[in-house]
Amino acid sequence: MAKGYWIARVDVKDKDLYQQYATAIAGPLTKYGAKFLTRGGAYEAVEGVSRSRNVTIEFPSYENALACYRSDEYQAAISLRQSAADSELVILEGYDGPQHGDPA
Repeated sequence: MAKGYWIARVDVKDKDLYQQYATAIAGPLTKYGAKFLTRGGAYEAVEGVSRSRNVTIEFPSYENALACYRSDEYQAAISLRQSAADSELVILEGYDGPQHGDPA
């Protein structure tokens, strides 16, 4: 089963309110098995438009990633994020197929 991912690009406008959002989503992220792979940190925008913060969250499955987003707990926190930051969020299904260099 392929893993699921949230990819978020964020410009925080209100740090205190964004911290409230981060606190509010801890429960649903834990419930659905989320793991932060990137959470801010250094980056270099080599193409296109960037935001100041980049976040990648891994879930055990694509279904878990969608269920977490659609959960009542996460939906209740969305207004905090929308008030605290400008952002984009995509939910992706991981890839489990062959890789370059794999034996044929």
